[in-house]
Amino acid sequence: MRNIIVKILKKYKLQFAIVWGFIAINMYLITVPPQIIGKIVDLLYNIEENRNLIMTQVIWLIATAVGLLFIRLPWRYGVGIIARGFEKDFKNKLFDQFMKIKMTSLQNIKNGELMSYFTKDVGELRVFLYRLTSLGSRILITFTIVTYKMISGVNLKLTLVTMCPIIVTSFLVVMIKKYVEKSFKKSRKYYTELSEFVQESTDSIKTTKAYSGEVSQLKEFIRRNKLLKEANNAVDVHSTLLTTCVNICFGLCYGISLIYGSKLVLEGNVTIGEFIAFNGYIGLFVGPVSWIPGIISRFKRAQISYRRLEKVFSLEREKISIREERNSNTISGDIVITDLTYNYTQNIEVALNHINLEIKEGETLGIIGTIGSGKTTLMNLLLKLYPVPNGKISIDGVDINDIPLNVLRRSICYITQDSFLFSSTLKDNISLFREDFKDDEIIESTRNAMIHDDIDKMNEGIYTRLGEQGVDLSGGQKQRIVISRAFLQKSNFVIFDDTFCALDNRTEEALLKNIKELTKGKTCIIISNRISDIKDADKIIVLDEGNMIEAGNHETLINRRGLYSKLYRQQSSKEEMLG
Repeated sequence: MRNIIVKILKKYKLQFAIVWGFIAINMYLITVPPQIIGKIVDLLYNIEENRNLIMTQVIWLIATAVGLLFIRLPWRYGVGIIARGFEKDFKNKLFDQFMKIKMTSLQNIKNGELMSYFTKDVGELRVFLYRLTSLGSRILITFTIVTYKMISGVNLKLTLVTMCPIIVTSFLVVMIKKYVEKSFKKSRKYYTELSEFVQESTDSIKTTKAYSGEVSQLKEFIRRNKLLKEANNAVDVHSTLLTTCVNICFGLCYGISLIYGSKLVLEGNVTIGEFIAFNGYIGLFVGPVSWIPGIISRFKRAQISYRRLEKVFSLEREKISIREERNSNTISGDIVITDLTYNYTQNIEVALNHINLEIKEGETLGIIGTIGSGKTTLMNLLLKLYPVPNGKISIDGVDINDIPLNVLRRSICYITQDSFLFSSTLKDNISLFREDFKDDEIIESTRNAMIHDDIDKMNEGIYTRLGEQGVDLSGGQKQRIVISRAFLQKSNFVIFDDTFCALDNRTEEALLKNIKELTKGKTCIIISNRISDIKDADKIIVLDEGNMIEAGNHETLINRRGLYSKLYRQQSSKEEMLG
């Protein structure tokens, strides 16, 4: 991740140079007013003779103030450009990482935690970069210029004595920062947990209302929110302690300056004007030193965020190119599965057990089975969403692990059972944000998916914007919109994973006819819990607890009197009762 940050920051090296140049000029100009005021005080001993010199110094003072006004705006604007630009570029890299992380790693990241990476953690890095560029450089430049002017323009001993409290305070700040880090870690933990809880609560709001669970949810939210408040209070206490130390430090600095500086004035080693200028220089330290605790606090926050983000960037990525060209290479042909056994990392039970299967090019395969029998797992492995053992799955005679991921997934159109829809237009949802599909093609796909009439009734047609996850659509409408992707993508392999469960019988029957036309000459896999969806398939397999217990066509399986036949009789009885 360090290389990513360095690469991004290198893009802004010119902006950094310009900003630091303006900051250096700004900080030098800030040291000019105390020096001018000191000179004016020394000239006041003889106003009549020094009138012109005094007026000249006043003019210089006004000119300095005007200069500061014009110099300050460019560097503040420049720092903002750098920080916001870094945030944009880093979020692009982070999103790219999430798009390419292997599913085995991605499934362990909760939605609330994922969002905290993009909002809280990246935000901490941006704020620290802003503070470091703006305040950090000003601290260094101020200390350099002001210390030099105090030594060369006033008195070396007075400077060294006055700087002692600053050194002691710096030591105390380093000690206190450990408590800041500890309290902030706890704050970040409770923030993430609260975000996850809110995310889950909003996703399950219908279930909560249906079971009158609002009160218990509210109590849990109040408890978690209280923990976050207490953790944030601890952060504020330690941060305030840092600020208090800085304020005490400058109280001591002014006290030492008044006592020892007055002695030097009485001895004639320092003029009144130089003494006034010296105290003005001390005032210039107040800002930079008071910024140090904030920078340290921000550094510790950014450090924690950096470590969290580093873990994300260390997760194993899929070897896939995000760029997909419509007419690039694809695959088509036989799928051969040989003695495939698979189980998920966190599960003891085997998800698939010694599966042997061959699907000829152009065939339609139907898959049916009990819940948790491994139907979807098998499809996940065909798409290499999870690691596939070598030599177990081949397509066109090539091991699936030797086929580039972008070629494999571009060749397969997988219509999932969750019917997920984006909070965007219908066009974007059907085309999956690809711009190489024309409106006529998208409209034709909606006709084939039996959803065109519903869309045509909407005011903006395919440009109608959907609510979150298509909340304003029925379950059947969602499924048909998702199914229309299959008619648009024109892939060589088409997979329907329990995609018709929310459709009525008439719509399902018409849709299956269109799908049969769509999949002519293509390999098609239909997964369903309803026999009516798969009975016309060329080959049907039955899965149970990860085992393939039956295989054949509809008539063959009916006559075997096995699980398939049992399911057929159960579903036929239900249809007769409903009829």
